Amino acid sequence: MNRRFGPKPDPDRYYCPRMGAYAIVLAGDGILATFQERPTPELQLPGGGVDPGESAVRALHREVLEETGYRIHAPRRLGMFHRFTFMPDYEIWAQKQCHVYLAQIGPRVAVPSEPGHIPVFLPWHVAEERLGVEGDRYFVAQVRRRMGL
Repeated sequence: MNRRFGPKPDPDRYYCPRMGAYAIVLAGDGILATFQERPTPELQLPGGGVDPGESAVRALHREVLEETGYRIHAPRRLGMFHRFTFMPDYEIWAQKQCHVYLAQIGPRVAVPSEPGHIPVFLPWHVAEERLGVEGDRYFVAQVRRRMGL
């Protein structure tokens, strides 16, 4: 089942479909996340848009590396959700199709190359309460419950 989080779409507005891949990255007693400074400061799961011709898994690896400097291993798809939102970097309204994966943290091989992103490690309860996207919090809660944390 596909879920929708956030405000309902405006029936009078066109939303550009935008597929993205995001990771709950297992890291010790919590997860690796990213703090994005703009346009609105918030904690996020690392990930982002899938480029034309790119697979979701390839995009996931690329985006996590760009936003955190870490590699990931063994991504496993958990599900997806829809989110209707304005994307100020692209100046578009988008129907984001957010595919969420569970992955293992790998080595840190670089500093983040995505401007305005800072890697952060969050305990499970903090991630579940403070991630800026409702769908991200939902999937973190599901994983946390399955792991008995």
